[in-house]
Amino acid sequence: MSNHLRNEISPYLQTHSTQPVEWYPWGEEALTLATTQNKSIFLSIGHGSSSWCDIMSKESFQNENIVELLNERFIAIKVDKEEHPEIAKYYKKVYSLMNRSVGAYPLSIFMTQNLEPFYASSYISTQAQQEQLGFEELLRVISKKYITDYDTLVKKGDEVLQYINPKEQKIEATRVHIDILNTIISHTDNLIDKQEGGFGEVAKFPNSSTLELLLDTYQLKKEPSILNATLNSLNAMAKKNLYDDENGGFYNYCKDVKWLDPYKVKTTYDNALLIQLYLRAYQLSNNSFYKEVALKTLDFMLNIMGDSKLFFSKTDETKGEITVDRTVITSWNAMMVSALFKASSVDEKYQKIAIDTLETLLEKTYISHKLYHNTSLKVEAFLEDYAYLGEALIEAYQATLDESYLIMATQFSNTIIEQFYEHGKWKFSNGEVKIEEDSYDSDYPSSLSTAISLLMSVSSLVDGNYKKFVFKTLELNSYNLMRQPLSSPKLASVLLRYLKDDIIIKSNENLLKKHITQRSSMDYPYVLFKTTLDENILLCNSSSCFAQASNFDTLKTLIESHLKP
Repeated sequence: MSNHLRNEISPYLQTHSTQPVEWYPWGEEALTLATTQNKSIFLSIGHGSSSWCDIMSKESFQNENIVELLNERFIAIKVDKEEHPEIAKYYKKVYSLMNRSVGAYPLSIFMTQNLEPFYASSYISTQAQQEQLGFEELLRVISKKYITDYDTLVKKGDEVLQYINPKEQKIEATRVHIDILNTIISHTDNLIDKQEGGFGEVAKFPNSSTLELLLDTYQLKKEPSILNATLNSLNAMAKKNLYDDENGGFYNYCKDVKWLDPYKVKTTYDNALLIQLYLRAYQLSNNSFYKEVALKTLDFMLNIMGDSKLFFSKTDETKGEITVDRTVITSWNAMMVSALFKASSVDEKYQKIAIDTLETLLEKTYISHKLYHNTSLKVEAFLEDYAYLGEALIEAYQATLDESYLIMATQFSNTIIEQFYEHGKWKFSNGEVKIEEDSYDSDYPSSLSTAISLLMSVSSLVDGNYKKFVFKTLELNSYNLMRQPLSSPKLASVLLRYLKDDIIIKSNENLLKKHITQRSSMDYPYVLFKTTLDENILLCNSSSCFAQASNFDTLKTLIESHLKP
């Protein structure tokens, strides 16, 4: 027995392809069928490493009565959140609007044939629980209402849709100021677990972008407590059970505050971001422990998660054996490219691997000037794919000084402005399902923040005009950002960079190449190399040059004197 998922590439969808539910993938066939048969749509969004998705699948989608109701009265659509993050983001927003809370997976959405959502839930038990009906009873009630009270459902759905992508939004802006550093320090002091490290009172996640922000803050303020808090967190994560000391690699999160009970899923994005974080901690502290953790994690990724020069999305050990999701996602692989290039500054053997990975990723996902979200080439790229790949190209340029990488990063910058930017706001997707990107870092840094980080680099290295897009985005998000910087740590990092400005070290390629590994050890978080025809070394910010030197030995002193208030 198989349903309409049998030809799908997603491993998550494949696990549902032999179920008795007549599942359809998201697409024109299912949506047209809902209209022609005048049926409500049941949309189920999940992913392969969610325990609640697994439970609902076994409880409900094999249950004879539930299956019969779904097949007779609904068009059932199954979506893999990692294949279609735009659909997941969109309906997570629907859930939040309808329930005044953040939805977890699976998301269970009931809609009219015209995609007007009228009921949103997450996991639905087969048995009634508190105020929620059991799934079978819920299906009966909804299918009856769809016939007897259709207009009310449409009206409710229309009200929700008006809030998803509102035509007019009130914008509260405030002046951005370097005082945000003091807010970051005080909020960190209040929120960080001083004993166990990390953030959270129930479960602990790596929070890579928050710890990166703290390292930026330390480099700018030289506040020892911030460095100590960050290194304490890194020590706890690497020495306790978030880190798999036997096989290498970090798990997704721990279910407790002491980092003892890991959720045994390892993702490419977590490990790529943590490799970069531990490398940076090594460069700041000169403690080789952090380098060892980073490189061991990198080798785990290459040996277990890597294949044909690219990286699978995740491994799942929650059922006691390793299953590998072999999907190759563009944005996540781009994070690994950045990690590999950064690792090449401490061990040059990683540079060739980085170049091979980047070139293979472009070859497999960038076809006829169009980027795709993964190597199946079914789904076109989202903002995150362009932004993270653009950042990886900047890292490639910084590590090799090959201008072709900078040219492509500039092309991607132009593409994201043309396709995803509008008056300071950014769309995550601009295809069939359009959804605005927000500034909050969830599993990994927001693509909005990553996009303007890319534009900052291109502004400093190519053309200062790109900076106006950065400023407009920061201005639009300034009210929340200045008050709650730890809610949007990547964006807060970009704001600090915008306020303090990049330092660009310009000279001829031969001279810069001799010192290529020194850029990451400069005692300032925003340093870039730029090749020119100059014989000497020029020290510049994004608007002008402020010093000249004949050798690298004097740079640190020149930078320090420039930064003094």
